[in-house]
Amino acid sequence: MAFSLGPRAQSAGYHLAAFDQIGSTNAEAMSRARDGERSPTWFVTTEQTAGRGRRQRAWIAPRGNLASSILELVDVSPAVAATLGFAAGLALEAALQKVSIEAALRMGGADRLNFVLKWPNDVLAGRQKLAGILLEAEAVGDRLAVVVGIGTNVIAAPEGTPTPATSLAALGVHIGAEELFAALSDAWVEFRGIWDDGRGFAEIRRQWLQRAAGLGEKVAINAGSATIEGIFDTIDETGCLIVRTEGGKRMPIAAGEVYFGSVASVGAA
Repeated sequence: MAFSLGPRAQSAGYHLAAFDQIGSTNAEAMSRARDGERSPTWFVTTEQTAGRGRRQRAWIAPRGNLASSILELVDVSPAVAATLGFAAGLALEAALQKVSIEAALRMGGADRLNFVLKWPNDVLAGRQKLAGILLEAEAVGDRLAVVVGIGTNVIAAPEGTPTPATSLAALGVHIGAEELFAALSDAWVEFRGIWDDGRGFAEIRRQWLQRAAGLGEKVAINAGSATIEGIFDTIDETGCLIVRTEGGKRMPIAAGEVYFGSVASVGAA
């Protein structure tokens, strides 16, 4: 089965560049932007050999997993562009719900899996990481080229990760990366439209919080040289995580690794 855009993405004028194998879909997308690509374009593969996640961690997609990146050219500041990652999380969660329900119906069941969004950029199934999102931005002419990389474990998950990982196959959802991508490309049209160059972030924030992992729970955030502990209170209008400390202070966190519950003392060590 070949990759193809969903019908909504096709109607919205998105382009598609599909590869049998590639080093990094994010790197390819940004390279195309530097070379003059201005159309919103998806870059996808089922085998990525040199991808990376946050903090330059390797993100390798063995054949059968989905590595996808969307290139958008926007007229917003880098701070506003960063909030597009929350729209990406919502789009992926919606696509995962769609394909998992359809897969269950094909098997004669109707079980609904619970996918949640972990700040700032992961999608979890339960407490296991299913997907990661990486945003990169670069000025290109008078606009900002934003590449949103979305890597999803379809048939296999890495071992030894800070957050235990899983795959759709391990969860009993037996689909191809191509089916998930078609659903994702359509969901992206919806949530990119709601985001509306940052003007709709209030609605994105509201929907994201409805699906947030660990909201109201004890968290520890490893923010480089400091560890901050408290209750995950909310995210603010810029996308920062707000932690309510034991003393009642509400602290905004712009970046860091989040650990929940009993994992907090281990992850933050």
